[in-house]
Amino acid sequence: MNLENKSEATAERILFQLKTVGPLSTATLAESLGLTAEAVRQQVQKLHESELIVGEAERGTGAGRPRQVWALTATGHARFPDTHAQLAVDLIGSVRQLFGDAGVDRLIDARREDNRQAYLDQLKNARSIGERVRRLAEIRQREGYMARAERDGSDWLLIEDHCPICAAARACQGFCRAELQLFQDVLGPQVRVEREQHLLAGARRCSYRVSPR
Repeated sequence: MNLENKSEATAERILFQLKTVGPLSTATLAESLGLTAEAVRQQVQKLHESELIVGEAERGTGAGRPRQVWALTATGHARFPDTHAQLAVDLIGSVRQLFGDAGVDRLIDARREDNRQAYLDQLKNARSIGERVRRLAEIRQREGYMARAERDGSDWLLIEDHCPICAAARACQGFCRAELQLFQDVLGPQVRVEREQHLLAGARRCSYRVSPR
């Protein structure tokens, strides 16, 4: 294997590791892949410049300065085939053909209501705005949105670096409308939820500002 092919193989191994394990530091990547830290660092830099991965502060590490970990961007996730994406698009097309746009809207609203009940059950003991946003981020993280909550002055930001339903959302942006309404419903009338960044509008991710009313 020549140096160029070896470099590409290392990059793909890093992407696969981040896909299957989640955000990891350079040192942890090197250890898990059996490579030197310098070799991984070089590939990480190239992947970052290609916007396939992004650096973020490791969460849940307690006191002290959090270390940086690397996570896949939406572009990085797109490197991995999604066998459900085309199925979702085809199903939306079939519903639209059989029942029209009203049928698609009913499907989206039913999905939002199911999520609303499930989210409310998981947020019911969260009292403060911050705790509710953090809990919501944890739910969305488990669902594959690479979500996190960040404080921004008196506001909170819900940031999602990946959209696992992106193909469906491109076929019908009603999904995006429903998700914004879902966040407003579950976070409560004491806050205002606004989308600041939108993946389908060309942003690298979706982010929402949660402001006290």
